[in-house]
Amino acid sequence: MLPDPSERAALARRREHLARALGSTPAVLASSRPRPRNYAADQFPFRASSHFLYLFGLAAPDGMGFYDGQGWTLYLPEPGPDDALWDGAVPGFAEIAERTGCTVRARAQLPAALKGRAVATLPTPDLETCMEVAGLLGREVRPGKLLPLDEPLAEAMVALRLRHDDAAVAQLRKAAEVTAPAHLAGMRATRPGLLEAVVRSAMEAEFLSRDVRPAYCPIVTVHGEVLHNLKYHHALREGDLLLADVGGESPGGFACDVTRTWPVSGRFSTTQRELYEVVLRMQKASISAVRPGVRYRDVHLTAHREMARGLVALGILRGDVEELVVDGVTALLFPHGIGHLMGLDVHDMEDLGDRAGYAPGRTRSQEFGHRYLRLDRDLEPGMAVTIEPGFYQVPGILGDARLTARAGDRLNREVLARYSDVRGIRIEDDVLVTATGHEVLTAAIPKEASDVEAVMARA
Repeated sequence: MLPDPSERAALARRREHLARALGSTPAVLASSRPRPRNYAADQFPFRASSHFLYLFGLAAPDGMGFYDGQGWTLYLPEPGPDDALWDGAVPGFAEIAERTGCTVRARAQLPAALKGRAVATLPTPDLETCMEVAGLLGREVRPGKLLPLDEPLAEAMVALRLRHDDAAVAQLRKAAEVTAPAHLAGMRATRPGLLEAVVRSAMEAEFLSRDVRPAYCPIVTVHGEVLHNLKYHHALREGDLLLADVGGESPGGFACDVTRTWPVSGRFSTTQRELYEVVLRMQKASISAVRPGVRYRDVHLTAHREMARGLVALGILRGDVEELVVDGVTALLFPHGIGHLMGLDVHDMEDLGDRAGYAPGRTRSQEFGHRYLRLDRDLEPGMAVTIEPGFYQVPGILGDARLTARAGDRLNREVLARYSDVRGIRIEDDVLVTATGHEVLTAAIPKEASDVEAVMARA
C-alpha cells in the first residue's frame, strides 16, 4: 500500500514535527514483519506498525524509517527476482520516494548508517521484529518495554499523535463511512435461528466489498455480558439481544470502533427497552460533556451518574446518586471505562502503556470498575475518543459476595431479576473533539430504539 498523493505534505509535516522534538537524537522505527500462519509462505494479512504508518503512510514489510539527527530515510528490502511472479508489479524506490516525500535506500545499507550510534526506537508488538531491531542496535528491544533512551521518542510521538491533523481526520471519516453499512447489514441479517457467525459474516462482507478490513476482531454475540466475546457459535433466539462491536479500517489504516445492540426479534421487549434507554441516556449525556478542557475522567463519571439516576428510577438501585457512584455500586453493572483514544490503533497508542492515555501526574484508580478507564487526559481539539457506556449482568460480578458487599441493600435483586432478558447492552460512538465542542463521526449509524427497530423491519 502506497500513501495517497494528497497525503505527502501531511506525512512530511509529521516527520518534521517529530524531528524537531528529537533534535539531534537518532531514532529508528520498524514497520514490522509478516507473520506466518503455519508455514513461511502462508501468512496472516500484513499490517505495518502504527508509528511507522503515521510517519510514512506505507504498508511495507520489513521497512525501517531512520532519523539520523538531520533528516529521515526509508530503508526497504530490494525487490527479489521472483517478486513479480508471485506478487505482481511492485513499486520501485523512486515511486515510493515520490509518494512519501522521503529518501529511500536499500535495507542492506542500514547497518552502516546505524553503526556506532545510540539510537532510540519504539518496540513493535511482535517479538520477531523486536529481535531484529535489537540485533541492529546492539541492545535489548522487546514489546512493551522502553529503555531510558527510548522515552523521549515515545513522549514526542504521543504528543504528535494525540491531536489528529486534517489528513488523519479524513481517514477517521473514511473508517466511519465503511462501518455504517456494516452495522445496517448486521441489523437486517439478524433473525431467530441463525448463528452469531451469520450476522458477523454479513457485517464483514461490507468491508470486503469495499476492499477494507475490520480494525479489530469483531464482537458479535448474544452474550454481551462477556465484554470481549470472540465466539460466534451461539444460536440467536427470540428474546435475545445481539451486541455487535464492529469497526472498519480506512485505506490508510485508521480505525473505527462502534457498538450497537439490537433485539433478535426485531423489537425490544418492555424490559429491554427500559434498560436500553438508560444506556442511551448515559451515552448522550457523556457525549454532551465532550469539549475542550474537560477531563475525560469526568466524562466517565457523567455516565455513572446518569446510570444511577436511571436505575434508581427503575427500582434496581436505591439511594443517593452520588454515593452510588462513589461507593462503586454502579460499577457492578458498568464495570469498564467510558472509552479510549482512537486513531491508527483502535485503542490508540496503547502499545506505549498508560503513557498515552494518562496525563503526567495522573495514574489509574485502584477502585473496582474505574481502574479499567483507559484515558485520563484533559480533552483538546483534534483528539478522537470513543464513548461507550454499558449495562451488564455479569454472573462473576453479581455472584461475588466480596464485590457486591459495597452495594448492601442498595441493589434490589428482586427488581433486577425482572430484567433477566438483558445480559449486556453497550452503545458506542467515535467522537472528535472540535474547537467549540465535538462531532460524532459515527452519527449515521442508528441507535435510537425506534430507528433500530425500523431498520430491522425493512430486512
